[in-house]
Amino acid sequence: MTTSTTHPAPDLRQLTAAFGAVCDRLPADAWARPSPCEGWTARDVVRHVVDTERDFLDQRGVPLAPIDLGGDPAAVWRTHAAALADALADPAVGGLEYDGHFGRTTVAESLLRFYGFDLVVHRWDVATAAGLDERFTDQELAFVEACAAGFGETLYTEGICRPALDVPADTDRQTRVLALVGRRAAG
Repeated sequence: MTTSTTHPAPDLRQLTAAFGAVCDRLPADAWARPSPCEGWTARDVVRHVVDTERDFLDQRGVPLAPIDLGGDPAAVWRTHAAALADALADPAVGGLEYDGHFGRTTVAESLLRFYGFDLVVHRWDVATAAGLDERFTDQELAFVEACAAGFGETLYTEGICRPALDVPADTDRQTRVLALVGRRAAG
């Protein structure tokens, strides 16, 4: 998937590493703080990301080794990310085709397009819970914009994103992208 001619889609490994880098920056007391995801703490956001990726793979016949989600969230993420990388080292896993919500696709494409989108947006959620200023690259902003456009109104169904928020036209791009996915940047 290409998000534009100047900003190709990021690699899933980049997105996984960036999410982990934010997890590694959080102080221990930040994990219990509320995130921008209503009713979820920073810890809950990491659990959600790990759970949904694992469930997706399990449903495709690619179960990952069990993981204890009750431990240190940064360590949980590192363990999960390593297991995900190991699974995707087999080209047959990434190339596995299935009929998805938007038609025929592969595990690798879904992991990038949907779960990669989740990694970018939820990285900001985790950072924000801890009071960190997490900035996206131009490539990540283009990627989120392209994914959101591809999801259409499905993006705003229950359990995905809240409705887009209005922001002033002269606001910075990251604030606009966050508003597109129902989040209000501090400012």
